[in-house]
Amino acid sequence: MATSTDTTGLPPDSARRGADDRPAPTPALAQAPLAAAATTWVMHPQELGERTAQLYADLWGLQWHGWERLLGIPDADPVSPNPADERFADPVWSAAPGWDLLKEWYLTVSRHTKDLIRDTPDLSEKDRRRAVFWCRQWLDAVAPTNCLWSNPVAIRKALETGGGSLAAGYRNFLADLKAGNVRMSDPADFSVGETLATTPGAVVLRNRLVEVIHYAPTRPQVYAEPVVIITPWINKFYVLDLTPKRSLVRFLLEQGLDVFITSWKNPGAELGGLRMDDYLLEGIQAAIEVACHMSGARQVHAVGYCIGGTALAMYLAWANRRFTAADVPVADWTLFTTLVDFEQPGDIEIFIDEASVSDLCSRMERTGYLDGRDMASAFRLLRSNGLIWHYVVHGWLYGEPPPPFDVLYWNMDTTRMPAAMHAWYLTELYLYNRLIQPGAVSLAGESLDLNAITQPLYAVAAQDDHIAPWEQAFRTINLVPGEKRFVLSSAGHILGILNPPVDPPKRTYWADAAHCPDQAEAWKARVAPQAGSWWDDWMTWLKPRSATLVPARPTSTADFPELAPAPGTYVREP
Repeated sequence: MATSTDTTGLPPDSARRGADDRPAPTPALAQAPLAAAATTWVMHPQELGERTAQLYADLWGLQWHGWERLLGIPDADPVSPNPADERFADPVWSAAPGWDLLKEWYLTVSRHTKDLIRDTPDLSEKDRRRAVFWCRQWLDAVAPTNCLWSNPVAIRKALETGGGSLAAGYRNFLADLKAGNVRMSDPADFSVGETLATTPGAVVLRNRLVEVIHYAPTRPQVYAEPVVIITPWINKFYVLDLTPKRSLVRFLLEQGLDVFITSWKNPGAELGGLRMDDYLLEGIQAAIEVACHMSGARQVHAVGYCIGGTALAMYLAWANRRFTAADVPVADWTLFTTLVDFEQPGDIEIFIDEASVSDLCSRMERTGYLDGRDMASAFRLLRSNGLIWHYVVHGWLYGEPPPPFDVLYWNMDTTRMPAAMHAWYLTELYLYNRLIQPGAVSLAGESLDLNAITQPLYAVAAQDDHIAPWEQAFRTINLVPGEKRFVLSSAGHILGILNPPVDPPKRTYWADAAHCPDQAEAWKARVAPQAGSWWDDWMTWLKPRSATLVPARPTSTADFPELAPAPGTYVREP
C-alpha cells in the first residue's frame, strides 16, 4: 500500500500499471520514438514504397499547381491550412504565387510526415502518440513563418518601417533572453494587488504552507454556509481573481456568498520535504476549519480547481473515513477541470513514463523542488504553435510588444513544487493511477476510497482542455456515489472556467444531472447546449444548499485577526 512517506522511490515493476518494459522517452530523448517509427517502416518496405509514391504524386501535383499560379491561372490550393492555424492567415500567402507555393510545400510535406508517423504499423499506441508529438514539434519549429527570409509578413513590415520592426524585434529578443523565456506578456503591464487580485479581504490564517484569505462581503446579508476554494499550487491563486470583470471571487461575493480561498506558499529547498499529507492537513483541513470557526457553520461548500480539485477529492475520501457522516465538514463539493482518474491524462502523458518520472524525481531530490519555469515550459510545448512560436514570430520578427493580457501574465507567474510532494503526486497518480483503486493510497493515517464520498458533486470540465480532457474529467461521475451534476463549458482549461455572464453571450455550456454508468459522449448527446455562462447554473445549484441568509460577517475577528490585506504575502513571493 502506497503512503505519503514514499517520496522519490518508484514502486517495483510488479506494481506497474501498463508500463512498457523498455524505458519510455523523455523530452531529452525525443529521438527514441521517432527512431522506433523509422525502424518499423524499414521493416515494411512495400507499405513504405506506397507511401513514398503517394508523396511523389502529391509533390508533382503541387508543382503543377505552382506553374498554373505563375501563369496567372486560378487554381485551388491542394492543401488548406487548418482554420485554427493563424500562421498563414495573411492574404499574401495565397495572393503571391511564390509564397503560396512555399506554403503548400510545407503543408504537403507536414501532412505526409505526420500521417506516416501516425500510421506506423506495429507501434504501441503510447509510442505512436509520443512519436506524433515530437514529429509535430519538429515540423512546427521548421515552419517558414519562423524565419525572417521565408516570412513575407516580416519582410513587408521591415520594409514599411525602414527596419524599425527588426530593431524592435531585436530588443524583444534581448528582453526574452534576459528573462530566460519567450515572454507572452510584459511583467510591467500588471501588478498583483494593484491591477490584479484587487478584491478586498484579509489573510486570516498563515502557516508554513498556505495563507487563507477571507474576502470582505459586498452585501449586507450572506448565506450562512461559506464557500472555501482550494486553488491549485502549480500556479498562483489569483487566476480566480484577475481583473474585476473576470473575477470569479467578486461574482460569488455579489451573489451573497461568504468566500475563503487558499494562497499557497511558493516553496524553496527548505520546504522540499513537504508531503501530500501536509497539503491535506495544513492546507485544505486548515482552510475549512478557519471558515467553520469564523462563520459558525458546521459545514462549508468546498470548491477545487485543477490539482486543487484532485486534492479536494483526496481530502473528502479522507474525511469520510476520519469522521462520522454527520461530522464531515463539507456539505457539497465543486470541481473545476479536475482529474481523479489519470488513465488518459491528456497531452501531458507525453512526459509521463518511468524513465522521465525517475529522472525528474532524482533532479528534484538534488534541488529540493521543481522549478516552476520547467513545468511551464512543458505545458507550453504541448501547444507550441500558439504558446511559443506565435510569440517568437510576433515579438522577434514583427517587433510587436507582448500583449497586455491578464491570463498570460498570470501564466508566466510560476511557482515551484516541493520535491517530496510532487514526486509522490507524479508517481502515485499520473504514473500508477492509484487514487481510483480503493485503499491503494493512504494519507494522514487513512486509506482512501473515492466510493466513500457521498456529498453532492458539481463538476465542471472544459471542451478544449488539453490539460484535463473533459472526457477524462467525466470519469469522476462513475467513481463517487453521491448526487452529481456535470457541466461542460466551451473554451479551454482557463477560459472555460473564467466565464462571467456577459450580454451577448460569448460561450456555450452543457449542464445536466449525471449518473453511473453514464459515459461522456452519451451524456453530451442527450444534453442541449445553452448559450451563456455556466456560473448562473452553478448558483442555481449552490444557493439553495447554502442555508439561510444571515448578517454579513466581519472580514477578520479577534480570534482570526487580519495578518495582511488581500491578496496577502505568499502570492508576491518570487
